[in-house]
Amino acid sequence: MPSRPTALAALLAGLLTASGAYAQPRLDSAIGDHAILQRDQPITLAGSASPGETVMISLAGRSVSIAADRDGRFKAQLPALPAGGPYTLTLAAASGATILNDILIGDVFLCSGQSNMEMKVREAQSLFPEAHPPLDTRLRLLTVAKKTAVTPASQFDTVPAWEIASPEAAYNFSAACLYMVQSLRRDSDVPVGAIHSSWGGSRISAWMSDAALRKGGLGDQADLLALYARDPVAATRRTSAIWEGWWRAGTGDAAGKEPWQPGAALEWRPVPAFTNFESWGVPELADYNGMLWYQRTVELTQAQARGAATLSLGMIDDADRSWVNGVGVGGTSLAGAPRVYVLPAGTLKPGRNVITVNDDDVYAFGGMLGPVEAMRLTFADGTSVPLGTEWRYAIAKRVPGSAPRVPWDDINGAGTLFNAMIAPLGPIRLAGVAWYQGESDTGIPGYDRRLRALIEDWRTRFGSPATGFVIAQLANYGTPASAPSESGWGDVRDAQRRVAVADPHVGMAVTLDIGDAADIHPGEKRLVGQRLAQAMRAALAGAPEGRSGPAIASAERQGANVRLHFTGVKGTLRTASSDQAIGFELCGTGPGSCRYASARTSGSDVLVSGDGKPVARVRYAWADAPATNLADEARLPVGTFEIAVP
Repeated sequence: MPSRPTALAALLAGLLTASGAYAQPRLDSAIGDHAILQRDQPITLAGSASPGETVMISLAGRSVSIAADRDGRFKAQLPALPAGGPYTLTLAAASGATILNDILIGDVFLCSGQSNMEMKVREAQSLFPEAHPPLDTRLRLLTVAKKTAVTPASQFDTVPAWEIASPEAAYNFSAACLYMVQSLRRDSDVPVGAIHSSWGGSRISAWMSDAALRKGGLGDQADLLALYARDPVAATRRTSAIWEGWWRAGTGDAAGKEPWQPGAALEWRPVPAFTNFESWGVPELADYNGMLWYQRTVELTQAQARGAATLSLGMIDDADRSWVNGVGVGGTSLAGAPRVYVLPAGTLKPGRNVITVNDDDVYAFGGMLGPVEAMRLTFADGTSVPLGTEWRYAIAKRVPGSAPRVPWDDINGAGTLFNAMIAPLGPIRLAGVAWYQGESDTGIPGYDRRLRALIEDWRTRFGSPATGFVIAQLANYGTPASAPSESGWGDVRDAQRRVAVADPHVGMAVTLDIGDAADIHPGEKRLVGQRLAQAMRAALAGAPEGRSGPAIASAERQGANVRLHFTGVKGTLRTASSDQAIGFELCGTGPGSCRYASARTSGSDVLVSGDGKPVARVRYAWADAPATNLADEARLPVGTFEIAVP
C-alpha cells in the first residue's frame, strides 16, 4: 500500500512554498522516479545537500533524519521493507526538497559484461512474444550510459532513468538481461528491477575496483592507474616502457633497434588510403589480424619544436601505441575514439621528426582511419602542421600473447568502467548479478582469479556472500577444430566453470549449443536469458543442483577406460545424431598430449574409451568452436571442462 500522509509531508509542503527550490538535497545513485529498491534488506541512501543542514527522508511510512557533513555529504539508512509499493520517497531540507514518485520494493538484478550482454532485443531475435511484452508496471528497466573514469565517481554524469517495461522499453534493452528478468518475474508477484551496465569489447579488469584489482593479481595496474590520476605524463612513459619490454621479450629485438626507432629498417610501403587496410587490395592484408606499423616524418622549425604540442592521429582500429622520435607518447584501444596525445616540451626537435604508430588489429577490420583533416600536429601558439599524407606502413612481426594495454584505457583498462558505470550506483542492494563477459580475456591467464575477485567485491558493495551471481559461459566462436589443440576460449570457459562449482551461490548458463562459429555475437539470447534465470534461482537458494545443468563431478579409472560422473542431470545424458558423445579428449601431463577419444553415455555417466596411451586428464569441448552433442533430457548441454584422472 502507498504510504499515508505524515507530518513530514506538511513540512515538505512548507519548505517548497518557502524556498521554491527543488534540486536539493539529491541522491547520488540511480534512484529516481519508477525505481525499484531491494526488498528485505536495509535501504541505504547517500547523497548531497547544503553543508551542515539536516535532511529528512521518508519512505513507506518510515523516516529518518541525517545531518550533512561539512562537505555536504550524507548517508542514511531506512529499515528493510517487504515487497510492495508504489511509494513516494521524499528528501526535505532547508535548502529545498526532492520528491521521487512510484517507488517499488522488490528484487533488483544487475546485468553487466561486454557486447553479448549489451546486445539489445531489437538486435537479437525479436520474434518471440517476450520481445514485445505487454505493459508490466511491476517490471522496471534501467540502462547505464557508457562512460569511463580514472577514479571512482559518486554520481553519474548522465543520471539514468528507470522505465516501466513497455514494449518499446523492452525492445531497446539488453536481450539476455530482459529475458532473464522476465522469467524471474513470472515466478512470483514480486516487483523486479533490472539495471544494465555493459560495454562491448571490455575486459573484466575494466569492471574491477581498486580493491578487486589488487586481490585479482592486478595490483601493478591499479598502481599505474593511480599514478595516471596524479601525473599522466609519468604514467604514459611507464606504460610505454612496459609495452616496449613486452615487444623485446617476444621478438628478441635489441634496445635501440626496435621498429619504433626513427631509423628502423623495415619493408616500408606507401599507405594507399586511410581506410581499413583490408580494403587496400593487398592480398596479405585481406584477412589480416595482427600488427601493422605506420610511420611519417615531419620537418619543424626551431620555433615549432620549442614547446609542448598535441599530436592528433584520428581514429585507429583497434589499438595503437605511438611514438615521436622513439619516445612513447600514448596509446589506447577503443576503435571509435580519436587519438589525441600531449607531447611535453622537449619531445619535438628542430628539423626531422619521426612519428611511428603500431596498430594492433585484434578482431575484424583494422587500420588508421583518419579522417585526414583531423590528423595534425598542433603547437602551443595554436598553429598546426597537417599530417594526413605521406605515411608509409610495414607488416609487424608476430609476437606471442596479447599486447599490454594501458590501465586507463576505456574498455581494456583497469577499473575505468567500474569507476564510471558501477561505483555511481552507490550503496544500493541487489538480489543478484548476471555476468556475460570473457571474450576479450581469451589468451590472458588468470581469468578465474579475476572473476572471483570481482564477485567478492560486488557482493561486498551490493549484497552479501549469499547474493546470487550467474555467469554466461562463452559460446562457440571461431574456426571449428579438426584436431586437439590449446584454446583461449576453452581456458576462459573452464575458468568460469571452476568459479561456479566452488561457490554455492554462483550459477552458470552453458551456451555452447546456441552460439555461432562465424559470429561472435550470436542472436539467440532468449535461451541465454532463460538459462541465466534458471541458474539464478538455484544460486539465490544456494541449491547444489540446477546451478548449471549437467556438470562434471569426478573421474575414475576403469581398467584402460575413464568413467566420468556428472551432477545436475535431468533424467539421463543423451547424445544427438550419434550413439557416441563427441568432443572428448584423453590427455597426458604435458601440452600437445591430447587426442580425441570415443565416449558413450551411461545414465548420468560417460565412459571414455582408453587408447593404450597414458591418461592424466580428460578434456571436453576444448576448442574455440567445438562440435558437441551431449545434453540431458531437459536439453541443457554439458559445458567445456577439464578434469584430472586420479
